[in-house]
Amino acid sequence: MTRSAAPAPAFHLKSPDTRVYVGDSRELLASVPECKAGEIDLIYADPPFNWKRDYDRHVEDSPHSGTDNTVWDDAIPDDDYLKFTYDWLDGCIKALKPQGTLWVNIPDDWAAEICVHLKQRRLHMVNWCIWHYRFGQNRLEKFINSKVHVFYFCKDPFKRTWNVKPILEPSDRATTYADKRTYNKKEGESGLRVPMDVWYGKNWGRIQGNNNERRPGHDNQIPEVYLERVIRACSNEDDLVLDPFLGSGTTCTVARELRRRSIGFEYSKANAASAFERIGKGPYRIKYAEPTLHVNPIFQKRNLTQPTAARGAEEDGLF
Repeated sequence: MTRSAAPAPAFHLKSPDTRVYVGDSRELLASVPECKAGEIDLIYADPPFNWKRDYDRHVEDSPHSGTDNTVWDDAIPDDDYLKFTYDWLDGCIKALKPQGTLWVNIPDDWAAEICVHLKQRRLHMVNWCIWHYRFGQNRLEKFINSKVHVFYFCKDPFKRTWNVKPILEPSDRATTYADKRTYNKKEGESGLRVPMDVWYGKNWGRIQGNNNERRPGHDNQIPEVYLERVIRACSNEDDLVLDPFLGSGTTCTVARELRRRSIGFEYSKANAASAFERIGKGPYRIKYAEPTLHVNPIFQKRNLTQPTAARGAEEDGLF
């Protein structure tokens, strides 16, 4: 792979600086100036899963697609897919600042390989989170998949950007069990906690066709609240956020609303144009001045008027 001269973005907005480039992320990671210089604060990557998906289903009907538009092959041999994966991961590592953070969204198929590779590259794992959604592809031959792995790595665990206050959420102990200890913490804020490492709840599901967030024509779309949590927690205003697989544009859409600069790479010219249109319109749910307050109790509020014996089973569910 040859390193090319600095490319020009296909689409660009100012205040904050928001750029979308069309091309192979591996080549762009090696040629976009901020990536070459290691100036990226936060990278969020939701790469192709090699699941034979049609990420370009709307290309033929798109007014933006031309004879130069290329379509991503999502059914390559496993060895080729892993080589592709390791190449873009290495490009992301080089693009990060010393205090930078890398997030990777990946299914069961490739989680082990990616985790090992990042550790071998001397990155530090902060969290192995799970994005849990309420329904997956129906099947009879095995349990239905309802999760994706969310890797949170950084270069330096002592220098990483970590903002707690804008991501706090009500504790189940406060909302469900009326546990007074949650209001007398030495750390954090009264009745609130840092989210747990399994992410679920209202507006956290897969973005399906009847969802108001849905961007028509895109095969895969991450919820805005997911990127809000990542971007608020691991970057500051005016920081530079990169998404090497922009897709429907969620990362740059949320980053722009939260006053971060951002760069998106997209292989498909038509997808890039559609994502940029969405970025210009702004997010459906996220508001800059109003961090989303997630309330995700598994049980109904505990009835403290019941006799202790009657609450036994409910108490067993306190975790």
